[in-house]
Amino acid sequence: MKVYNTLSGKKEEFTPIEEGKVRMYVCGPTVYNLIHIGNARPMIVFDTVRRYMEHRGYEVNYVSNFTDVDDKIIKKANEEGTDPSVISERYIAECKKDMDSLHVKPATTHPKATCEIGGMIEMIQTLIDKGHAYVAEDGTVYFKTRSFSGYGKLSHKNLDDLRSGGRSLLVSGEEQKQDPLDFVLWKPKKEGEPFWESPWCQGRPGWHIECSVMSKKYLGDEIDIHAGGEDLIFPHHENEIAQSEAANGKQFAKYWMHNGFLNIDNKKMSKSLGNFFTVRDIGEKYDLQVLRFFMLSAHYRSPLNFSAELMEAAKNGLERIITCVSNLNFLLEKAGTEKMSVEEEKLLGQAAAYEKKFDEAMDDDFNTADAISAIFELVKFANTNADENSGAAFVRALKEKITGLADICGLVVERSEEILDSEIESLIAQRQEARKEKDFKRADEIRDILAGKGIILEDTREGVKWKRA
Repeated sequence: MKVYNTLSGKKEEFTPIEEGKVRMYVCGPTVYNLIHIGNARPMIVFDTVRRYMEHRGYEVNYVSNFTDVDDKIIKKANEEGTDPSVISERYIAECKKDMDSLHVKPATTHPKATCEIGGMIEMIQTLIDKGHAYVAEDGTVYFKTRSFSGYGKLSHKNLDDLRSGGRSLLVSGEEQKQDPLDFVLWKPKKEGEPFWESPWCQGRPGWHIECSVMSKKYLGDEIDIHAGGEDLIFPHHENEIAQSEAANGKQFAKYWMHNGFLNIDNKKMSKSLGNFFTVRDIGEKYDLQVLRFFMLSAHYRSPLNFSAELMEAAKNGLERIITCVSNLNFLLEKAGTEKMSVEEEKLLGQAAAYEKKFDEAMDDDFNTADAISAIFELVKFANTNADENSGAAFVRALKEKITGLADICGLVVERSEEILDSEIESLIAQRQEARKEKDFKRADEIRDILAGKGIILEDTREGVKWKRA
């Protein structure tokens, strides 16, 4: 299995620190609102990485945090006249609902920043004691960036060319810095903000320190994979490396994985452009399995363009797999013998080649686009080779192969059994009787009535099938 490591800038053979186990940390959202589809991409991508690792037999300890103390959370709380914890707990709950709808597995641990303040104070004190941080007059604690010789190794930036920026939680009194590149570890309280006691002042942590502390607590000083969106490479992940390695004296993460940006109709997603979509917005138009399928239709490191046309294509693509599985279930109901014929055994051997193609694609830096192509090939094979004369064992084996590969991608392609109400059952039976009597006008009328109730009929060689629109 090869993984593209942002740290080295190349694909590397994956070798875990501890045989058979993977320690993985994924930066989670800041919980001040409903998650948007940009948040959803890393959730889906790295959930799929986790699923494939588990498919390969690894025991995965997967940690993804919630940032529940932040300027945006405080601002929203002030607007609503409530406590910031009310805002963060509300949107943590909503985020978990969206993750469930996207079929993203819960993390092994979902730590919250506000529950880990003690550990942050401890690590900051360690950095001060080791000469990597200093306390300004007002109690602000800064990381001394030039004290860490490896700074810039993740973003491949020259230290002398860097300027601190991005979301580094800078505060007033910048003149207190010993160097413009130094960043905040602890900041003094402001009026109307939550705060915690510390040896330096009443205040709260900077953003970067939380992930270093939570990763250390729940995964150890050294981890296998640290992941997130590519916008986090600098300064967030760069600063995490500096803090963690300066404090612990060990390599922080062996492999750094970053997903590409998501654009909307080839433009950056922005509320001002009117192209900002939450996961809930998309859920009003599509089953969120379609969004997951769309996200996996491109390689995770590639930029991904979201558009109505591409979502329709994703919907149709996913429907091809679902329809195939539905057809196989229909054949299973009709199938007679369980025993597989010699010819069917040979065909099943051929089908195994598509599973191999799937694994090869995923082993090549989790190339979900090619992996899904392998599923489509298997679907085509099943559509071609399974019919009303096929044995149950053969049909079942094909179905299990398709649903198994889809499940690794987090895709649910088998619809749960639905019971039609008595009126619809009666109409379908009446239509069948009308067709038998060659009363095609009445049969068409009934089809239209059913269509008006959201029931679509399909006349196939195996018999009448139905699905909800």
